[in-house]
Amino acid sequence: MAGVLAWFWNERFWLPHNVTWADLKSTEEASFPQAEDLLLAAPLAFCLFLLRMLFERFIARPCAVGLRIQSSGPQRATPNAILEKVFTAITKHPDEKRLEGLSKQLDWDVRSIQRWFRQRRNQEKPSTLTRFCESMWRFTFYLYIFTYGLRFLKKTPWLWNTKECWVNYPNQPLTADLQYYYIVELSFYLSLLLSQFTDMRRKDFLLMLLHHLATISLISFSYVNNMVRVGTLLMCLHDAVDVLMEAAKMANYARCQTLCNFLFAMFSMFFISSRLGVLPIWILNTTLFESWEMVGPYPSWWLFNLLLLLLQALHSYWSYLIVKTACRAVCRGRVSKDDRSDMETSSDEEDGPMANQKPHSSATNGTNNKTHEANGYGPCPEEHH
Repeated sequence: MAGVLAWFWNERFWLPHNVTWADLKSTEEASFPQAEDLLLAAPLAFCLFLLRMLFERFIARPCAVGLRIQSSGPQRATPNAILEKVFTAITKHPDEKRLEGLSKQLDWDVRSIQRWFRQRRNQEKPSTLTRFCESMWRFTFYLYIFTYGLRFLKKTPWLWNTKECWVNYPNQPLTADLQYYYIVELSFYLSLLLSQFTDMRRKDFLLMLLHHLATISLISFSYVNNMVRVGTLLMCLHDAVDVLMEAAKMANYARCQTLCNFLFAMFSMFFISSRLGVLPIWILNTTLFESWEMVGPYPSWWLFNLLLLLLQALHSYWSYLIVKTACRAVCRGRVSKDDRSDMETSSDEEDGPMANQKPHSSATNGTNNKTHEANGYGPCPEEHH
C-alpha cells in the first residue's frame, strides 16, 4: 500500500519541476491545500443531500402549492395484466415482433399497444411538483454560491488579471474563504452525483454522469496541486448560468410562459456566450498558454487541461441542443419540448391514419386514445402543449 501511495502521489506528476510536497506543507505563517482536506466534502455532501430533502418538503413544496402546481404526474396507463407482466418481467421497449404477438393476443392494434407502453414508462416519472421542488433547491444553492463566489472574487487580483493565477505558483497561500468556497462546491457536486441515481433518469444520464465526474475531478485535482485561483474563476462562471437555468425551469413548471420565455432567452445567451466565448477565451487561454509561459507544462498540467477540454466538449454539445430548442421556440412562439426531455411524447408512429384508431374491446382493458404526458427538462425548460 505504501508503494501504491508513493506512486500515486509522485511529485514529478503532480507538481512543477523542483517543487516538492514539503514545500506545500502548511505552517503557522501560511496554509496550503492538503489532499486530506477533501475528505470533509463527503460528510458535507451527505448533509446537503439531507438538507435538500428538508428544503423540498418544507419550503419548496409549499411554494409549489401556492403557485397551484399540481402533484399529479403523467396519465396512467389503463391496468392490463398481460401488458404489465411483459413490462415488468420482459421488456419496457417491445420490438416489432413482440408487438405483433401482443396485438393478436389482446385483439388490439399495434399503435394502441405502443401507446400503452409509452404511458406506462412515463408514469414512473416524477410529477411536475417534484421537478419544481428539485429545481428550486438547485436555484437556491446556485444563487447562494454564485453570490458568495462573486463577493470573494471581487477582492482578488486574478479576477481582473488571469496571469495572477500563476504568479509564484504553486507557492500560493490558501485563505479560509477560498477553502470554504472549494469544499462547498465539491460537496454539492458530490451530492448531485448521489442524487442522479435517485432522481428521474433523463435521456442524457450518461452525459450528466460524465459531466459530474469531470467537474468533481477538476475541483479535486485543482485543489490538490493548488490551481485553486483559476478553479474559482471556473466555478463562478458556471454557477452564474446555472442560476438562470433553474429559474427558467421553475417558471416553466409554474406555467408562467412569458417569464419562462424571457428567462430561457437570457439563459441561452449567457450559456452560449459564457461556455463558448468567455470560457475558452478567458479560462482555457490562461490554463493553456499563460500557465505554459509562466510555469511550464508538467504531467498533471496536461491532465488538468484535458479535463477542461472534455468539459468544453460537453458544453459545445449542450449549446447545440439549446440553439435547436431556441429555433423551435422562435417558430412556435414559446419555449417547448427540449431534446433532453425525460418524458416520452407522441412520436411519428402516431402521425398516420391509424393514430386515432381505438383498441378493440376484449376481456382485458384497453387504453385511451390520447395521452397528456408532461415533459421533463434538461439544460433548458420546455412545456407540453
